[in-house]
Amino acid sequence: MTSEERIKKAIAIATDTRYFEMKQDCLGMAPEVFNKFFEGRKPVVVADENTWKAAGEKVYQAMKAAGLAVEKYVIEKAVFHAEWRYVDMVDSILDGDFSKAREKENDPSYVESDAEKAVRPASDSYLTAVAVGSGVINDLCKLASFHHSQSYLTIPTAASVDGYTSFGASITYQNAKQTFNCPAPVAVLADIDVIAAAPKEMTAAGYADLAAKVPAGAEWMLADVVGTEPIIPDAWHVLQDCLDELLADPEGVASCRPKAIADLFEGLILSGFAMQAARSSRPASCCDHLFSHIMDMTHHTYHGQLQSHGFQVAIGTLTMCAIFDSFLKMDLTRLDVDKCVEAWPSLEQEQNRALALFKDFPAKRLGYESITKKYSDKEGVRRELEAFKKLWPTLKEQLREQVYPFEKMQAFFKVVGAPYDPSMIGITRHQLHDMFPIVQLMRWRYNVLDLAKRGMFYDELVESIFKPGAPWDLTQEQEIK
Repeated sequence: MTSEERIKKAIAIATDTRYFEMKQDCLGMAPEVFNKFFEGRKPVVVADENTWKAAGEKVYQAMKAAGLAVEKYVIEKAVFHAEWRYVDMVDSILDGDFSKAREKENDPSYVESDAEKAVRPASDSYLTAVAVGSGVINDLCKLASFHHSQSYLTIPTAASVDGYTSFGASITYQNAKQTFNCPAPVAVLADIDVIAAAPKEMTAAGYADLAAKVPAGAEWMLADVVGTEPIIPDAWHVLQDCLDELLADPEGVASCRPKAIADLFEGLILSGFAMQAARSSRPASCCDHLFSHIMDMTHHTYHGQLQSHGFQVAIGTLTMCAIFDSFLKMDLTRLDVDKCVEAWPSLEQEQNRALALFKDFPAKRLGYESITKKYSDKEGVRRELEAFKKLWPTLKEQLREQVYPFEKMQAFFKVVGAPYDPSMIGITRHQLHDMFPIVQLMRWRYNVLDLAKRGMFYDELVESIFKPGAPWDLTQEQEIK
């Protein structure tokens, strides 16, 4: 199937995005695309100082030349993140109150507004966002546009994340990284020259984010077995059928060859379409992303800098590939289901465990709330384990076809320029080891660690990747420089 055929098929299953164009030197099409979907509306180009130079000013001037009453807002902060403070900032931009937006941007004493009251009634007076940037600007404009009961146009500047076309925005709110339900943009205009010219570390981060769909897909297969989140065929096939092909040229990505960059960006866009079809992030993430969420929520820095989403996800992805390497050596047909059921703790015991684990975490009740949602009683655990025991011979081979071995994924990351050891983002192997209990409990979504807890092989599985000779051998801790 050609790229054009894949995109056409993806848009057919998308719930929000109706237009996608990716080619060279296409920023001049912005006025035409805007008028196609927002005729009569007033656009505001939202960019930061880097993306303004990369594409924002060209888009702004093209819209001005086309006679559109275009406004602009260039974020002045050198470093900002997908936090509620900046969602509020974009809310004010779309209200047309730029002075209030600037106050929110620069106010260190900012107090979060109530997310429940953020949605405004529809109005023709609102400005319509033209998001020119990468993942953070896109997510901020996505959620703020939803608050204003409208869609928006996004013009990506880097192949750095898969959130451009995803349903939902990942925002830090009340100390917790949360995915807020909101529609994807109605239109995406991607200039491949601009995207290929992005800093190489951003492109490497995007490659790692796309690679995360490999172990995330395997965990979705496990959730499908227990029925908590059944695989949605459209959402699965739109990306998983071509994922290997789109990851196959890390050398080309590292060299910024246009075809390789276009393939990478297409994969990220298809991931977003898959999330639209599923109306959740299930097709794109599981434990691989939760390591990143922990780093975000604890404000982890390396050399004084917060690490990019994709670089954090790279370590989560490698870790989960290592976990699956060990998992696939196990024989679940030999599970003693009766013993596992007998030993299974009560909901209250699990809730207390979560409260103890999260007592020093920024979101202290996150684990409690998640385990309350995903807890299975003893009979539920029996049904789940019996299902895995029965399906294991076939499921094991399906999982083996899905997941890359640790060594293969690590080799790809080395070539593309993504982190391939936790020390490269300032995390020790001991710190990574200690994240596992939080990862297992921090989201209601069923994961391989949940299965390991139920099957009484959690400790064996986790310790297997940190023992001598294993991928994250604790005795061979890498020095953080």
